[in-house]
Amino acid sequence: MVNPAMKPPFFLLFLLCSSHLVSSQRYNALFNFGDSLSDTGNVVLGGLPYGMTYFGHHTGRCSDGRLVIDFIAEGIGLPHLPPNTAKNANFNKGANFAFIAAPALPFDFYHERGLSKGLWVNASVHEQVDRFEKLLPSICGSPQGRDFVPYSYPPIELLDELSLILNLRNSADCKDFLSKSLVVVGEFGGNDYSTGIFGGWPLTKVSSFAPRPTSPELWQRASRLIGLGAVDLIVPSVLPTGCLPLYLTLYSAKDPAEYGSRSGCLRRLNTLSWYHNAGLRRQIDRLQKKYPSVAIRYADMYAQIFDFAIDPLKYGFKAGALRTCCGAPGMHSYNFNLHAKCDQNGSTVCSHISAHVSWDGLHMTEAAHRIIAQGWLNGPYVNPPILSSSSS
Repeated sequence: MVNPAMKPPFFLLFLLCSSHLVSSQRYNALFNFGDSLSDTGNVVLGGLPYGMTYFGHHTGRCSDGRLVIDFIAEGIGLPHLPPNTAKNANFNKGANFAFIAAPALPFDFYHERGLSKGLWVNASVHEQVDRFEKLLPSICGSPQGRDFVPYSYPPIELLDELSLILNLRNSADCKDFLSKSLVVVGEFGGNDYSTGIFGGWPLTKVSSFAPRPTSPELWQRASRLIGLGAVDLIVPSVLPTGCLPLYLTLYSAKDPAEYGSRSGCLRRLNTLSWYHNAGLRRQIDRLQKKYPSVAIRYADMYAQIFDFAIDPLKYGFKAGALRTCCGAPGMHSYNFNLHAKCDQNGSTVCSHISAHVSWDGLHMTEAAHRIIAQGWLNGPYVNPPILSSSSS
């Protein structure tokens, strides 16, 4: 807590002089880009039991309840993010641009490699940032800029000059607005790799994707967001794919050495995720050096979920981390069946949802999301934690 006796001017000066210290002021907005791990309704598939725990109905979230991004919003005092496709929504406190199945790379990348059949949504990180840039002036542009209609039209030369002035004013207003907003970019990459894996490519070939999602795509989109005024970005890792029941079921191995002795996860799939995340961290370091006044922080979801797998009881997951809650018996002990997935005929919901990490074999339960969000808000999986200065 801040000492009440401390004079406000000194405290403000301290914050201004600390470029990498997150301000204790409440963020004015939260913006999110990503895939099914954080989509709050841009794509709505299926129905109950999705959403049953918290909302009582399906909202488009791939879980029984709230997602990590929902708990982040609650933690910084903001409402749950409306999907950017929502009609008549108020985006003044933020918006969600994540789409289920969204890849990092553009559609053309997969079309050229004969993998486009594995993609059914054109919502790459590039497309999402485009949507954000188009929406932004309606949120933070000055009223004069948004509603400018001349009473009588002046000569075209003067009109062009007025438009330029108003555009510059809107740009300055939006930069100020974004400087007080939190921007979460990702997770991105999981759908890129699954497209190759489900397309029958060997892992050695799929791993060639890794430099692409973590290099030009992140660099270009993050740079665009920073150019628009973002100064506080969270960039999450991809999950440990080898710990997800869907992959454990479909890509099982006969050799026990293929599995982690403590985690039970598939080593070769986790190696791919680790390779991606190592490249992602290097890229974040490069971005941080280029933009030293901007906070670009890595969120280590890989480590969090891997720790769930190693010691689930530590977090209260009595059913373990590798068994699906909403599913049906399949080829192995993970309660995942490709022909009876969650919300399909033949599937059932476990009696104690919060005892599970995995909700449907690919996505997590609200209970897991809550713990992951706490690791971002209070540490140690985001450094410095999002609420670090609020608790100092």
